[in-house]
Amino acid sequence: MTNTTLNTNFTTKLNKTFYDRQLLESAKTRFVHAKFGQKRPLPKNNGKRIEFRRWTLFNPSIEDNTLVEGVTPEGQSLSQTSVEAEVAQYGAYVEVSDLLNLTGYDQVISDTAELLGEQLGTVVEWVTRDAMCAGTNVQYAGGKMLRDQIEATDKLTVEDIRKAVRTLKRAKARPFSDEGRKPHFICICSPEATYDLQSDTLWQDVSKYCGAEQIYSGEIGRLFGVVFVESTEAKVYRQSVLNAVDSATSSLSTFKLKNAPTQAEAEYLSVAGNKLMIGSSEYTIASFDKTSNLVTLTQSVTLSADTIIYSNDAGKLDSATKKAADVHATLVFGKDAYGIVDIEGSSGALQTIIKPHGSAGASDPLNQRATIAAKVQAYTAVILNNLWMLRIEHGVSA
Repeated sequence: MTNTTLNTNFTTKLNKTFYDRQLLESAKTRFVHAKFGQKRPLPKNNGKRIEFRRWTLFNPSIEDNTLVEGVTPEGQSLSQTSVEAEVAQYGAYVEVSDLLNLTGYDQVISDTAELLGEQLGTVVEWVTRDAMCAGTNVQYAGGKMLRDQIEATDKLTVEDIRKAVRTLKRAKARPFSDEGRKPHFICICSPEATYDLQSDTLWQDVSKYCGAEQIYSGEIGRLFGVVFVESTEAKVYRQSVLNAVDSATSSLSTFKLKNAPTQAEAEYLSVAGNKLMIGSSEYTIASFDKTSNLVTLTQSVTLSADTIIYSNDAGKLDSATKKAADVHATLVFGKDAYGIVDIEGSSGALQTIIKPHGSAGASDPLNQRATIAAKVQAYTAVILNNLWMLRIEHGVSA
């Protein structure tokens, strides 16, 4: 009889499968925006650009479609609308020391895979969410006409949802009807938005109908043929910059920030071409030095110390402080309104990479370091039909 010894070397592939599953399951818990798009797998060796296509509807016309007895009309031609998008990669890793390895290596890998899954799942959510929010089909709450007019009191209402449904129906947006459910549109909203909606008596909580219909993960309710799915990662437009001038300048294009910039401020100021408000005048950013906190504009300006500088990329400004109100984005859309790469497709979009101690060769002569990594090999999202993706911008209750 042959004796077989089972050890961690023997079960490496089995462990790898477990860690892959741990990573994927953790990532999937973050997917809300990525769940409802038209999926396209990314074939290998086929470039970085992905094409989504849909047939162009024929134009109905009583005059053109009226037949004349005995006369064969001209045939119609099929046409398609195509949208292209380019995939990108995302990834992160954790370095594990040999000493930590001696105190519980398997547990470290399992926990790290879970943490990386949550991290990259959130990244994929943000990429998808931002693509969905890039459309031009916008509805503003409270009767406002622009984002910078929105105040906290301009809350999401039942009437806003009714208007959104009317807009989608007029655009002939296709409802979702899979999983044995009645035809419906999808709404992705923040917890703050649903808090305001749930105070209305017309709101139908998911507990009232979940026994009769299968529900989506994260589904919380239904209203006027719209199924609501809540996401903590729903888009919120927050003011990027609110700072001040450190010291007075005279006809200079460069000034120093008074306060250390937040991450959001540094990111915004680092993009040449972004706009910056000083007083009531708008200026264009040329560059930003993160080391010295120096902002360079494309033109000279004379400034007093403590002059407020701010961006006008969120809600209504407080006239004194220049602080802007946060604006929440609620998405209401139909089927095939947007497309994504199939993250569970045959190409294996989400991957775990484990490199054990000693695998680095001469760069790790004492076998002190191992790495646990996760990578989204290729992903993108894009709106396919702008008229079928409606964004409601609104304030929320405190």
